[in-house]
Amino acid sequence: MSKLEQVLDLEPPYDLKFKGPFTEVVTTNLKLKNPSDRKVCFKVKTTAPRRYCVRPNSGMIESGATVTVSVMLQPFEYDPNEKSKHKFMVQTIFAPSTATDMDAVWKDAKPDDLMDSKLRCVFELPSENDKMNDVDATKAAPVLNSKADGTSAPRPSSASMDDSEMKKLMAECKRLQYDVGKLSDENRQLKDEGLRMRKSHRADDMVTGSGAMMSKQHSSSSLPSLMVVIAAIFIGFFLGKFVL
Repeated sequence: MSKLEQVLDLEPPYDLKFKGPFTEVVTTNLKLKNPSDRKVCFKVKTTAPRRYCVRPNSGMIESGATVTVSVMLQPFEYDPNEKSKHKFMVQTIFAPSTATDMDAVWKDAKPDDLMDSKLRCVFELPSENDKMNDVDATKAAPVLNSKADGTSAPRPSSASMDDSEMKKLMAECKRLQYDVGKLSDENRQLKDEGLRMRKSHRADDMVTGSGAMMSKQHSSSSLPSLMVVIAAIFIGFFLGKFVL
């Protein structure tokens, strides 16, 4: 009996390409599409399990559905002269209508019911053009993002001000406003004190003036009385002479 043909459509169908540099994790995607009218169980296997992280590495695909599998290559020292021997295999089987336990499905599967597809891994280093495009994209990204957000490009540092400086200026303004208000209150108090002092001086002047007037009146009133007494003495003196 011939082996069953793979029921899933794979994209890419033959090669998994990983583009360096390989100093950090490099991820490529594998799409699994189920064009049949039945559920399909799948598993993703590799010849170098320590070098790759696959999510998800197994599962079930509904009829007409597509699952994206992320294949993550771990960082390593790449040698261009060394050819990659890593390979992946996508193994599938039609899921029974009453399937609930995935492990049991694979355990009970017959070899003639299994389908598989093999893919090889290809490592590529970025070309000079790719590097230039990445640099240009990085430079253009802030401008594009600012336009999309409706904001302008960042101003030069001489014309801009960070949050800490703005907070300092606001605090200084509040302190100056407080000082101005305090000076205004002190000025108002000085004015009120000056008015009270002028009023008290006026009252003292009025008291002093009234005392002087009373003394003048007393002296003026006592002067005629003294003159009357003196006149009476003279009159009495002269009358005494005439009588004698």
